[in-house]
Amino acid sequence: MAAMQAETLRSPWDGAIVTATDTAYTCPAPPPFAKTLEIGSYYTDAHMSVIDPKKQAAFQAASDAPTKLAQAVSKAADAYRSTGSRAAANCVYSLLESAAKAGAWSGRMPTFQATYVQNWTLSSVAISYLKVRQSGLGTKEQDVAIRNWFAAMAAQVRAYFDAGAANPRSDAWNNHIYWAGLAVAAEGIADNDAKAFQWGMDTYKRGVDAIQPDGSLVAEMYRAQMALHYHLYALGPLILLAEFGEANGKHLYAEDGGAIHRLVKLCASGLENPAIFEKRVGVKQVVSQPYEGEDIGWAVPYVRRFPNAGLEAWLAKSPWVRYTTWGGEPPA
Repeated sequence: MAAMQAETLRSPWDGAIVTATDTAYTCPAPPPFAKTLEIGSYYTDAHMSVIDPKKQAAFQAASDAPTKLAQAVSKAADAYRSTGSRAAANCVYSLLESAAKAGAWSGRMPTFQATYVQNWTLSSVAISYLKVRQSGLGTKEQDVAIRNWFAAMAAQVRAYFDAGAANPRSDAWNNHIYWAGLAVAAEGIADNDAKAFQWGMDTYKRGVDAIQPDGSLVAEMYRAQMALHYHLYALGPLILLAEFGEANGKHLYAEDGGAIHRLVKLCASGLENPAIFEKRVGVKQVVSQPYEGEDIGWAVPYVRRFPNAGLEAWLAKSPWVRYTTWGGEPPA
């Protein structure tokens, strides 16, 4: 830990040269900000697998503002990475500074679903920030305000999941803790906070420890018709956490004898043949093709390290690989 604190924490985007350009970029106005969110779940069954359309619409309306901020910031960050647009990078800073000054969604959330949205928002905006922080276009005052805001949100996320850690049936032991780990690890890198970064790394360890010999995750198999979806949804943040670890000399792909590869293999098999999951859980899986960023974007960094013809074929068919919750385009 002392050695880690003596070094600057790195992101997968650090060190990659981006040539600044005058490419135009239209920055949207920031959405309305609030300290907290009133949001409920949209599932209706014990397995959290059947969606109520009215409740889902209410969820989308209640989470509209943080969703719009995350989308706007991640798109601008990716535009900077791909075109070098100074205007795009300045857009990221402008939007994040506005949110930071408002202390947007940094309060203690009244519901678990609101905490999830807070967590997803942090993951998206912190990773987007990591994509532009070496641009040299943000002021010291902006950087300080933004990083303090990240830390405030991360403190709420950590408190929520730490409170549930003693209960192995809680959301501190399923895909939500991996997403929390990704958000807090990104905040840790942004703030150069070794303890926060390690908290994120520890969630990766919790995740791979849960991978069964056949590659499955018990908590995600419980999701009935959504079991395949939630295995993919759990795999995404775990792969991103492994990439964050690699950027900082931590070889997480080898953790637990390379357990993450078992999960990848099962998920890849499920993409090819969802009946594998149907046989396990006893119900037909909810599948929508072509697979998009949320389903397959994690494979972009994975196949760069571990070539896989099957995954590469799915990536070739995908209309896009970006996913807002991990900050847009995955690290390549």
